[in-house]
Amino acid sequence: MIAFPRKSQPVVRESSVPGGVGAASEWSWRLLVIAALAGLVIYLVIVFHEIVVPLLVALLVAALLQPSVAALVRHHWPRWAAIALCLVLFAAIIAGLVLLVVWQVRAGLPQLEHESVAAYDRARQALRQPPWNVSDREFDSWIRSAGAFAQKDSSALIGGALRVGTTTGHVLAGALIAIFATIFMLIDGGGIWRWITRLFPRSGRPAIQAGGEAGWSTLTAFVRVQILVAAVNGVGIGLVAFFLGLPLAIPIGVIVLLFSFIPVVGAIVSGIIAVGIALVFAGPIQAVIMLAGVLLVHLLEAHVMQPLLVGGAVKVHPLAVVVGVAAGTGLAGVPGALFAVPFLAVANAMITAMLHSHDRPAPIDEHGETETAPHHESEVTEPPGGD
Repeated sequence: MIAFPRKSQPVVRESSVPGGVGAASEWSWRLLVIAALAGLVIYLVIVFHEIVVPLLVALLVAALLQPSVAALVRHHWPRWAAIALCLVLFAAIIAGLVLLVVWQVRAGLPQLEHESVAAYDRARQALRQPPWNVSDREFDSWIRSAGAFAQKDSSALIGGALRVGTTTGHVLAGALIAIFATIFMLIDGGGIWRWITRLFPRSGRPAIQAGGEAGWSTLTAFVRVQILVAAVNGVGIGLVAFFLGLPLAIPIGVIVLLFSFIPVVGAIVSGIIAVGIALVFAGPIQAVIMLAGVLLVHLLEAHVMQPLLVGGAVKVHPLAVVVGVAAGTGLAGVPGALFAVPFLAVANAMITAMLHSHDRPAPIDEHGETETAPHHESEVTEPPGGD
């Protein structure tokens, strides 16, 4: 007998095979769409950076102040009074730091000039001695080369900052945008988020809501922790500089505080600055002591403060932090370095929450209806950090 093939057997399609060619093609066009959207977003951010950067600054400030405003409102403060008090205290702290640095610099400038000349003479005299035997001509050539290198790198480093506001008018306009955006985010953050949520189809709103809640929680945790970490770093390294008798100990602490808002990279740069000042103005022994103080403060941050304060709220791998800061610096200079890590943390939290949003029950509005079957278009769940 001749055996004929069984034509009734089902034919397995490639697209239904997990990991097959069909699945690969489906994922390919999805990734291409995502990459195109990401490129469009980056292009729009670069074009409208004078608006985007102040809005991002306002978002960080609102994330910092919103828990305090909410706490005052829970204690029966009027919302406008709570917002005004938090904004005034925040502005007073910033102005106090600026005035403190200006006062310290003006008071210590004569000593700094005297010690700078003395340190320069000591370094030149030491290099003339064996085993260095550096001639004056070689030393002057090194100084000129170092100045040209510093000028080249500094222009690349602050290029992003100059792109944010190349004139005083741009800086003032950005500051006004940031101030007004912060005020409106604190006043009606819930309304803003409800408007954003309505832009998406109703079937996708639960996922958007879950991602927004996770992203806002991550952002508030990140800002709170970075403020505390920066304060501890600035105070700790500033005290080490003060006890070593270094000039401008308070400005050193403020520099460390500001650089600490750029995770990992900021700590390295500020530590190098502090150790370099100790080496130039005090000597190698004091520089070693300053290095030990910097390492002690950062070890305290990494092994005590970060685990206790952050916990599992901000889940970003250190390698992702370094790569993100480097990429942000290359794309947007100083603003890119500042916003790279919060962007990565928030994006990671939002994507994870949106992927697992199907495990959450559908939210219920004030009428007892779920979001999947609302009676009115305006029925949208509360935003993260809302009213």
